[in-house]
Amino acid sequence: MRSAPIRVQLEQKLRDRYRTSFRFSQRPQPETALTGIEAVDQLSRGLPRGHITEIFGRDSSGRTTLLLSALAQITEKEEVCGLIDPAGTFDPTSAATIGVDLERLLWIRTGRDIDQTLKATDLLLQGGGFGLIGVDLGEFPLATVRRIPFSSWFRLQRAVEDTPTILLFLNRDSSLKTCASLVLRLQLDCTDWSPHLFRGIRPRVEIIRSKTDPTASWNNASQRFWIPPANYFQAVANRPVHTPFIKEASSIEGVSCHES
Repeated sequence: MRSAPIRVQLEQKLRDRYRTSFRFSQRPQPETALTGIEAVDQLSRGLPRGHITEIFGRDSSGRTTLLLSALAQITEKEEVCGLIDPAGTFDPTSAATIGVDLERLLWIRTGRDIDQTLKATDLLLQGGGFGLIGVDLGEFPLATVRRIPFSSWFRLQRAVEDTPTILLFLNRDSSLKTCASLVLRLQLDCTDWSPHLFRGIRPRVEIIRSKTDPTASWNNASQRFWIPPANYFQAVANRPVHTPFIKEASSIEGVSCHES
């Protein structure tokens, strides 16, 4: 029966001696950056800096448009961004039309080599100075992305931590597990026709996980937004076009052509 009073006395002595060690400290909310798409920003409250964000969805679900919009918002603030483009699908003309400041964008084409893609991502994080680093994994087979060991994702998570950089991955399916602080799923909800004229697409965005704001993913809320035809066609046009001319260009040093 004397064990309870002894425990109380011990806890009191430890509390007085190590007062600061046992004090609970809540981590402050990270700074966020808006994507420029109102529905996405209302739902997610922006992309958290110093964290990994994963945006996944099928082709034509709005992944590319969301990335370009975020790049436009951040380069407009005179911050430098990095884009790692393994498949070479990025179109500078379309990006400039949407508002991306190309003078503040570092574009890296690694080829469809997942190891080189991860290495380039790590080098940019170690170099620092980027407001956003976007990595497009959407052209890799899902099996290739899922074979990436968890330790690789964890290393990138630690590298971006406590920095002002947003590390953003585009993917066909969620693959980063718990290393992603914010996970958004995009789904094509419907297409707009009036009556025979294509007016755009309406994807739906849903928060799958948000470590920085856990309540955001508890209510299963989602938002639908609109992508006008110009942005949609630009995103589709960014996909590689395989022609004999491009295949012949593979013989030029530094230029590669990949079959889908």
